Amino acid sequence: MSASGGREYLAIPGPSVMPDAVLRAMHRASPNIYAGELPDMMPELISGLKAVARTEQNATIYIANGHGAWEAALSNILAEGDQALGIYNGRFGVGWAEVARGLGAEVIPLDCGLKTPATGEALEAALRADTTGKIKVVLCTHVDTSTSVKNNIAEMRAAIDAAGHDALLAVDCIASLGCDHFEMDAWGVDVMVAASQKGLMVPPGLGFVFFSDKAAAVRAAMPRVSLYWDWTPRANPQAFWQYFAGTAPTHHLYGLQASLEMLHSEGMEAVWARHVRMAGAIWAACETWGQGGPLKLNVAERTHRSCAVTALHIGVEHGLRLRQWTEGEAGLTLGIGLGMSTPEDPEGNGFFRIGHMGHINAQMVMGTLGSIEAAFSSLNVPRGSGALEAAAAALA
Repeated sequence: MSASGGREYLAIPGPSVMPDAVLRAMHRASPNIYAGELPDMMPELISGLKAVARTEQNATIYIANGHGAWEAALSNILAEGDQALGIYNGRFGVGWAEVARGLGAEVIPLDCGLKTPATGEALEAALRADTTGKIKVVLCTHVDTSTSVKNNIAEMRAAIDAAGHDALLAVDCIASLGCDHFEMDAWGVDVMVAASQKGLMVPPGLGFVFFSDKAAAVRAAMPRVSLYWDWTPRANPQAFWQYFAGTAPTHHLYGLQASLEMLHSEGMEAVWARHVRMAGAIWAACETWGQGGPLKLNVAERTHRSCAVTALHIGVEHGLRLRQWTEGEAGLTLGIGLGMSTPEDPEGNGFFRIGHMGHINAQMVMGTLGSIEAAFSSLNVPRGSGALEAAAAALA
C-alpha cells in the first residue's frame, strides 16, 4: 500500500490497535522518576488494574511481555522439583508449561486438543489421582490465543474444590483481559497473568501478575525468589522504584493510565458486551462463508469461543494467498495460524486468525470482513453468499 493510500489496519490478536488517546498520552518528554506525577499516579493505576481484573487482592506490574509475566508468576509459586498440572488447548497453554519446566518443575499435561475447552470432570479426575497432593498449581489459559478456545474458569475452580485438592488455580488472561468476561475473585482464581498489548490497548512491554492471599502464603514459604521476579515488594512497595525493581517503564505508564480511563469510562460490563457484539458479527460472516466453501471456525460451539480472537481453517490452497492479498491490496493484516500446523500443512498456512480485541467498533469489523470478502472474490475462493449481510444483521 502506498503511504497516501489510507491507514493500514492490524487485525492480528495482539498487539492490538492503539487508541489515539493512548498515543497522545505517551507522546511526551521523559518525566522525573523520583517525584511528581509519575509516582503519584501509581495508586490510581493499581486500583484501575484491579478493577479490570475484578479483584480486591494484589496487583503487580513487570517490564516484560506475556512470557515474562508467566515466569514472574511461576517464580513465586513453584520451586524446583514441584509439580504443576498444565491444561493444554493450544500453543500458549503448552508454552506456559514449558516455562514451568525451565524453572525445574514437573508438569503433568491435561491435553484437551485444539478445538475444545477443558472439562471440570477431566480436571477433577486428574487431581483425585494425585493422592499425595504433589500438584502445587493448575495452569490454565482463559483464552488460548492460538486456537481461540475459551476455558470456563469458574468450572475449573469448582473441579479443584470438588476434588478436595489444595492446588492453586493460575490463569493466563493475556488474550482475554479487557475483552472476555473475567472475575478473578468471584471465580476463585489465585494467580492471574496479563499483558499490555491486547485488551489493555498499550504497546507491548508491560506484564501484569495478580495474586491472592493464598498465593502470597505460598510465596512466603518459598526457599528463594530472585529479586527481580519477587512479587512481594512490587505489591507492597516502600519506595516508587520497588514497583518495578528499578527504573519505571515511564511512557507505558502514561499509556496505561489513558487506557484504564477509557475502559472504566465505558464500564467493564459494557466493554464485555461490545466484544460479544463484535465477535458475533465476525462469527456470523465466517459461518455464512463456510456454508459454501472450505472456511471453518476452529471452535464449533459459540460458548467455547473467545470474543477477542477467532481462529479459522481455510486450507493450504487459500490461506497464505488470502493473507498476502489482504495485506498487499487492502492494507489489512490478518493473524497467522500459530501453533496449528499439521503433517499435511507443516507451516500452518491453511489457518489464519482475526483479532477483535480492545479498541474496536462496528466499522472496523465491517471493514475487516469487507476486505476478506474482496480477497475471496479476487482469489476465487469458494464461499457461501450473504456473509456481509449476516454480519450487519448481527450488529444491528
